[in-house]
Amino acid sequence: MNTQDLFVSDMDGTLLGAGSVLSDYSRRALTELLEAGVKFTVASGRAWAEITPILKDLPLRLPVIAVNGAFLTDYATGRHFVINHLETAFAQAIYGHILETGLQPFVLTHHGDEDRLYWERLINTEMQWYHDILELVGDKRLRPIKRMAEAFKETVIAFVVMGDKAQVQSLHTLLEERYPGTMENFLFENRCSPGHWWLTIHDRKACKSIAVRTLLEMEGIPAERLTVFGDHINDVKMFQIAGRAVAVANAEDVVKQHAHTIIGSNDDNAVVKYMQAQITKR
Repeated sequence: MNTQDLFVSDMDGTLLGAGSVLSDYSRRALTELLEAGVKFTVASGRAWAEITPILKDLPLRLPVIAVNGAFLTDYATGRHFVINHLETAFAQAIYGHILETGLQPFVLTHHGDEDRLYWERLINTEMQWYHDILELVGDKRLRPIKRMAEAFKETVIAFVVMGDKAQVQSLHTLLEERYPGTMENFLFENRCSPGHWWLTIHDRKACKSIAVRTLLEMEGIPAERLTVFGDHINDVKMFQIAGRAVAVANAEDVVKQHAHTIIGSNDDNAVVKYMQAQITKR
């Protein structure tokens, strides 16, 4: 193995199997690889507070990329090395458009040394589902707020909007047409709850590819020594900068089109098996 190799994997649908679980096989194998000095981390749409309960005591020494690149975060402590946020006036304008379409958002902010996830009203089953999942696991970020305007006094990181496809898609189209090139937005159907459509809204700098480039610079590793794994549209830009882009078999077609290699599915521990094979060759 070349000590300058870096492996970065998406989590849901890629590294994680059904139910967003890291299998015992992948956990053991990754632990062995990490303890042997392999440079590996994850790049996820999840926040640090959602990543750690899944990966648990995995000995990750490199920062994790969270909220699609909004954060570059120390895995052990949750301290953010990089925060890519939305400017206040811009965030307020986006919020206005969300209300115009009859939707309500969850608003992710950073305040002091903690992240917060605000909601004002749970207006549909999609929002209620997400709220209940976070409440069940005791997510400390989750907090109701009487007036969402108060949240904009903090550093706004992202909006998460959910509802039926037509409404959410309409909002996505409006934002793309009104503010081209200023945001990183992802419209998708929640794979854990089919029929639930989500739109995540971030600053244009909150991108997995930008965060990976920052990590490469921090570690002094050239992009050609970077291998990335993914399955979803939010992985495409990361694929475009990597020396080796690897899609799992269950990846979306658009992701496979940008891949150098297609491996087994996320339910077959394909990411870890690929890493083991590559490292053995070297």
